[in-house]
Amino acid sequence: MDSGRRHLVLVNPAAGGGRARDLLPRLEDSLRDHAMAHRLVMTTSVDHGVGEARRAAMRGEVVVVMSGDGLIGQVGGALAGTDAAMGIVPGGRGNDLARVVGIPTEPEGAVAAIAGGHTRQIDVGVVNGKRFLGIASCGFDSEANRIANEARWLKGNVVYLYAALRALIAWEPTTFTLHLDGEVRRVTGYTAAAANNKAYGGGMYAAPDAELDDGLLDLGASGNVGKLRFMRGLAKVFEGEHRELLKVQTWKVREAEIEADRPFAVYADGDHITDLPAKVSVLPRALRLIVPPSP
Repeated sequence: MDSGRRHLVLVNPAAGGGRARDLLPRLEDSLRDHAMAHRLVMTTSVDHGVGEARRAAMRGEVVVVMSGDGLIGQVGGALAGTDAAMGIVPGGRGNDLARVVGIPTEPEGAVAAIAGGHTRQIDVGVVNGKRFLGIASCGFDSEANRIANEARWLKGNVVYLYAALRALIAWEPTTFTLHLDGEVRRVTGYTAAAANNKAYGGGMYAAPDAELDDGLLDLGASGNVGKLRFMRGLAKVFEGEHRELLKVQTWKVREAEIEADRPFAVYADGDHITDLPAKVSVLPRALRLIVPPSP
């Protein structure tokens, strides 16, 4: 990447319960250390950040986002299909896209990767016309995500464990209807999810076989197991070893539809982006993401 190219650096000051704001001085120091021409914009909303990113892409700027997966997912979705490259400085609580592609957690390492300019073409998921980069899920996850987003006083990955345990107390199984290439499957259990990325929820490897550049989504649904067994499976999801315990069924799909026997919000990249019923699909290799070189 041309070292003289200008960068738009979007910072969500509220990300990670204020983590992004606290990291801002280190981010600016790192940008100066690498002599990266840039302008800094503090975002006031997702729409504000996406609009700034679109205008920057039209000007030929590299878009860098320091935030959580929510804003990163929406900016990445907006840049999909363009020639613009996107860099990430992890600033949220989960940072799952950065985790999977190997972007360092600390701003110094992340900025060094952006300065290196190595890019990877990744897929972009679509649910009901809304784009996402990680995992779009519903059911039990709808309740857990809502609780996590309300628990703004908690920092780090502990918020996701707290939210899962709170959601589990009141959970009643639901039946999902999945339309897969003309075939209908029904699964009674906890969660249905369409995964573009392997991980969500701060390092939960819910879809360990998902690949960011295979042109497919991993559609999964967990079965109806007891709550104690579910808790044991939850402990194993951080290693991606939960599928047998939770009776997870998975399918590789280019598109599918998800319905349930009661209403659910659909969350993707940690944010509520639509509601059931949901039609999911994928835009193959649509986004240029700046990542560290492969080992």
